[in-house]
Amino acid sequence: MRAPTSSLLLVLFSGCASTAVAPPRPPNVVLIYTDDQGYGDCGALNPECGFPTPNIDRLARGGMTFTDGHSASGVCTPSRYALLTGRYSWRTKLKRGVMGADADCLIEDGRWTIASLLRGRGYRTAMFGKWHLGMQIPGTKGQRDWSEPVLDGPIQKGFDEFYGIPASMNYGVLTWIEDDRILAPADRWTRKKFPQSEIKTRPLDYRMAPPYESESRGDGDIEVASSFVDDAVLRITTEKTVEFLRSRDGAPFFAYVALTSPHLPHCTAEEFRGKSGMGNYGDFMLETDHRIGQILDALEETGADRNTIVVLTSDNGPENNYKDWIRLYGHHANGGLRGGKRDLYEGGHRVPFFVRWPGVVDPGSQSDALVGQVDLLATLAEIAGVSLPEAQAEDSLSFAPLLAGGAGGRGSLVHHSGDGRFGFRRGPWKLVFPPTRRSERPELFHLGDDSREENDVAESFPDIVHSLTEELTEVVRRGRSGPGASLDNDGDDWWPQLSWLNKPR
Repeated sequence: MRAPTSSLLLVLFSGCASTAVAPPRPPNVVLIYTDDQGYGDCGALNPECGFPTPNIDRLARGGMTFTDGHSASGVCTPSRYALLTGRYSWRTKLKRGVMGADADCLIEDGRWTIASLLRGRGYRTAMFGKWHLGMQIPGTKGQRDWSEPVLDGPIQKGFDEFYGIPASMNYGVLTWIEDDRILAPADRWTRKKFPQSEIKTRPLDYRMAPPYESESRGDGDIEVASSFVDDAVLRITTEKTVEFLRSRDGAPFFAYVALTSPHLPHCTAEEFRGKSGMGNYGDFMLETDHRIGQILDALEETGADRNTIVVLTSDNGPENNYKDWIRLYGHHANGGLRGGKRDLYEGGHRVPFFVRWPGVVDPGSQSDALVGQVDLLATLAEIAGVSLPEAQAEDSLSFAPLLAGGAGGRGSLVHHSGDGRFGFRRGPWKLVFPPTRRSERPELFHLGDDSREENDVAESFPDIVHSLTEELTEVVRRGRSGPGASLDNDGDDWWPQLSWLNKPR
């Protein structure tokens, strides 16, 4: 068991090293997870941001900005798995890519999540928005019984309440689910629809809007409810979140708010269209910031903000249309880093990462320590005084001391791309492995001197390449990142993306 640090907990819960006999009330937790928001998509991290983000910026002013914070992958499902479980997704059956809407949940039975951990401490737990970790929707595509409950979804993974959609809107099924019940049958069909746009590459700007059809045209069509409207998803997700925050019953609460923006389709509500001066993407980010503001406002109006940890971060870097925003508007969604979504380079996984906790985290503070979203479970476990079993949260390391102004952060971190390749970070050094061809050597960057990863120095520092490769190999083979007994990864011991290792005979 990994035990919390009791002396630290006293500081975290009270905001000072006091000797109060009665423990303070546990802090609420609100985790806001944006979708494809790049490092440069907010004013707090990018003074030259192409659109205003006053609410994200006020959250940053009120708390701590992590300038070296990372998602666990360059794509959606793996990042969400690691965020909620504290375990890298490549240790599961999902070695690359993302899941669809209708599948066995990637989170195994018996696997702890942030929600189940906090529910075990008396928290009321709720999720709103996009799940995208797999759930069992009754029947098969085109042959559903919409009256049957959804299985293996958020309600089975530690959440008392759920109101959201199964996956990204470019997948299916497009209908609202409340707890484990489908609210409207998705008995119509739709597909990507391409409006007039400033983006010339059609796949990089589309809608999932009505009209819908009664018959499918082909395999690419998506099941959709006749009442489903893509540009209402952000509003409804936020309204349900605010309703939850205002219905507090005295118990501490955990709200996981998984927004669907600025991921494609760019389906901005009408009142924000044309307001940013930066096209569809800028308008969608305006709405995203506004919805975040509504959540922060609800916390303040109820007085809950004074004892609530608010975390805001993104599942990966910006979609490849970030190149169009640079060309058209001079806006660098990736914050001037190299690459974007799916990439092993920094633009793919270095993301906005803010934590506000009044009385504990100094307003306007900043940390340059290396942290990952995979660390959030261990951090909240330490704050809640929960000891983690050795076979849970295997890759999660608490950064709670940083929140109280102390030292901390990771010594190393594994990066993972959309196609399943590996990268490895230790201190300022970063190793990037090539596609699954052993003839290509890895790249090495020194981020302290080369934050844009423009100069591969692998040939100049072969000892560093060797050392990082050995350390990554150990992390993969031991089944965990931190101390403790070795564990097994799921599935085979070797898969093609372990390109630097010899395939076992």
